[in-house]
Amino acid sequence: MFVDQQGFIATLVYTEPFVATNNLANMRCMPETPEQQLKGFIAKFDPGMGKQIRECRSAMRKRFPTANELVYDNYNFFVIGYCTTERPSDCVVSLAANSKGIGLSFYHGATLADPHRILQGSGNQNRFVRLDGVATLSRSAVQELLDAAEAQADPPFVKAGRGKLIIRSISEKQRPRQ
Repeated sequence: MFVDQQGFIATLVYTEPFVATNNLANMRCMPETPEQQLKGFIAKFDPGMGKQIRECRSAMRKRFPTANELVYDNYNFFVIGYCTTERPSDCVVSLAANSKGIGLSFYHGATLADPHRILQGSGNQNRFVRLDGVATLSRSAVQELLDAAEAQADPPFVKAGRGKLIIRSISEKQRPRQ
């Protein structure tokens, strides 16, 4: 893998099978797909954490099948946002992971009713729940919060189709993921 002149992360594909060459003119570049990039981001984590991220992502895709997944591999966190459009400001909820664990972040969490008092944070807008694993996502208190966040989404999620996977940001410098 390398970054080409346009800033795309690319892999090298040989023009002739089984023939390696150091001459870049004899090779063509093929950018990684967003799914390949996502796998690479998750691979930076230790295997146990990587498994948790994949399981939580799978559960969130089932919960929000039409959401666009906006991915950020930033300095402090690896984030997958579930959005009603391709705009970050239309993010409803996101998974945020670092070496210490995974959180479920509610973009407008400060406005959500939280009768079970599971939301953490004290900012003007965002609130989060720490995830012990994918099982936390199926707890009734968390499901109620997800339902409430979806209900207040503006614009709402579309009813049919499948959302896109969009890589929004990759930071060169990052905290260790393991």
